Amino acid sequence: MSELMQRETRAFLATCPKGLEELLADELRTLGAEVDRTTVAGVHFHADLAGAYRACLWSRLANRIVLCLLREEGVEAPEELHRAVGGVDWPRHLRPDATLAVDFHGRSEQIRHTRFGAQTVKDGVVDALQARGLPRPGVDLQNPDLRLYAHLHRGRFTLGLDLSGESLHRRGYRRDVGHAPLKENLAAALLIRAGWPQRLRDGAPLVDPLCGAGTLLIEAALMAADMAPNLNRIRFGFHGWAQHDEALWAELKREAEARASIGRKRCRNRLYGFDQSPPALAAAKSNAMRAGIPALVDFQGASLGQLQRPEGLEVDARGLIVTNPPYGERLGELPELVTLYRDLGEGVRRAFPGWRLAVFTANPDLGHRIGVRADKQYSLKNGPLEARLLLMDVPLEQEGQGGTEAAAVGSAPRSEGAQMFANRLEKNRKRLKKWLKQSGETCYRLYDADMPEYALAVDVYDGRIHVQEYAPPRSVNPAQAQKRLFDALQVIPEVLEVDPGQVVIKRREKQSGKAQYRKQAATGERFQVREGRARLWVNLRDYLDTGLFLDHRPVRRMLGQMAEGKRFLNLFCYTAAATVQAALGTESAAGATDSVSVDLSNTYLEWARDNFALNGLDPARHRVVRDDCLRWLETAGAEFDLIFLDPPTFSNSKKMEGTLDVQRDHERLVSLAMARLAPEGTLVFSNNQRRFQLAPGLADRFDVSDISSRTFDPDFARRPDIHHVFLIRHRERT
Repeated sequence: MSELMQRETRAFLATCPKGLEELLADELRTLGAEVDRTTVAGVHFHADLAGAYRACLWSRLANRIVLCLLREEGVEAPEELHRAVGGVDWPRHLRPDATLAVDFHGRSEQIRHTRFGAQTVKDGVVDALQARGLPRPGVDLQNPDLRLYAHLHRGRFTLGLDLSGESLHRRGYRRDVGHAPLKENLAAALLIRAGWPQRLRDGAPLVDPLCGAGTLLIEAALMAADMAPNLNRIRFGFHGWAQHDEALWAELKREAEARASIGRKRCRNRLYGFDQSPPALAAAKSNAMRAGIPALVDFQGASLGQLQRPEGLEVDARGLIVTNPPYGERLGELPELVTLYRDLGEGVRRAFPGWRLAVFTANPDLGHRIGVRADKQYSLKNGPLEARLLLMDVPLEQEGQGGTEAAAVGSAPRSEGAQMFANRLEKNRKRLKKWLKQSGETCYRLYDADMPEYALAVDVYDGRIHVQEYAPPRSVNPAQAQKRLFDALQVIPEVLEVDPGQVVIKRREKQSGKAQYRKQAATGERFQVREGRARLWVNLRDYLDTGLFLDHRPVRRMLGQMAEGKRFLNLFCYTAAATVQAALGTESAAGATDSVSVDLSNTYLEWARDNFALNGLDPARHRVVRDDCLRWLETAGAEFDLIFLDPPTFSNSKKMEGTLDVQRDHERLVSLAMARLAPEGTLVFSNNQRRFQLAPGLADRFDVSDISSRTFDPDFARRPDIHHVFLIRHRERT
């Protein structure tokens, strides 16, 4: 290529993640480009060929460098797109027998699919070449010789050559990227926003206390060593371009290699990565080796609780801590994350007073758990997630503690509300302590929205904690509700002295349809608990309910006492915990002779069978039946001495207008159940409709006793409307 062509200034587009446009524009200027303007996720600029190559080699922020071939307005129809593409002098760019791929972005009223748009662009190239008697190019979507970039928006069509090939964020040093990795160019942007380029010139150290696969540290080391981020890349998109100047490229690459060799030797910055995961550390070390900077980063195994100032680091060193902790895209991840962010704040205050802290998170409310106020923040996108980079100064040891016990090292500061919540948990523990010791119960409710501001139910299952957040009304500020939830999730492990990993959080909302059966997760993480003589399986994570309704514990106990020698029927049996208690009986009385447990859910019936097996119950005597309870009652011919009827408040059903409403439909349900009850038998009718009113007609036809007040253990005594229980018997015939 002639020197004149090398110096020719051309139009380019550099693409990048949204939010990095201004940073990329500044970077391109430092690389010698003339920036024209920024656009959404991109920067338009002019440069000569050396400038374009340099951008491919040195840009830490760009995704792609595109040589613009044409920009045309008024492109809406496929034929207009085809015509515009055909106007390019393709033999100047596409070598004979070369392969081609098209990346199409955007749409119009007539071009609604990117695949159709890409096909139309490809056809335009092929037809233009064949019209000149030139061979048809092949298509290779994975590794083409030349990749075209096409963008259509509001009739404006941009077409260019992708000089990058594979996206520039893929530096090539990451093989095992782990879960939801931070892209390399976003990591570089975080470092720039956090002020690392200025600090590295002063020889400042850098620490990532949650380094994972090491992306932030490796990008920081590449900057500190003056290494081009794509120096190790073997192939770029321009290698398949007909106008590629190999001599010019070789010269620029030699220059970058010389700078890297000098930079590695001169680097005086000390970089440290900590993580408690051995696989993550192994991946980080391998990545650093492939990046060519293994000697510049010291990776060490340590949890946040073990975080210390690295040996040999000067006490007065004022460096940068930068990290990308997990942010919990699912509600169930929050208990551990609230503690993690708290521990992060404690760790950096303890080990790095006076340093600058940069935390990248898609959940800024978690960032507040760090306990250090952010003085600056930047909004950025991490893939589809809106995220923020929080910048803060870690206070010196004598600052921020104020002589208060709450601020002492080793304990996280609590808000006034959080402290009140903690006090209530402690008060409830003391209130229940004597009863728990006497009863031997290990599954109980500790807290149930005692304080309206903290609208939670906190249940203990043999040392594990199940937290249900009641959905706040629209009148409550969502940010304030989230803050209170995080307060509670910080306090609960501390007060109850459990690992945050043993705390499960769910949101309790009004259920419709089959939502109560819908899986929340798929961990399969179940464990055994004891209730009286029974052993029962519970699962805190996978379903909205756990498999054991704690408020019905006294009712199950009563059924065990009543069931001796009786035929037992359990309708809407759920996981059949009540059947287990009825079958086992008590220490002084045998249990039911046989039982039938009916439910419509295969999931819960399998659970019931597992509960039976766990307690050695004979499946021939204790049967489960999958059926709609109403239909089963209408067709069943058997008679039972003891029936437990515990319908849901609302459910889908194939009968009664497609739904079951316990207030509306309970009279019919009870009547059908009573038809199956032996003359001297008892029906225990229970439900959890808080405003439930028994139909007057039932009391006219049967002997009905409301025993609700006698069916609450101390852990539910303050919520007497949580369920209603009735004993119903046939009237004696006179």
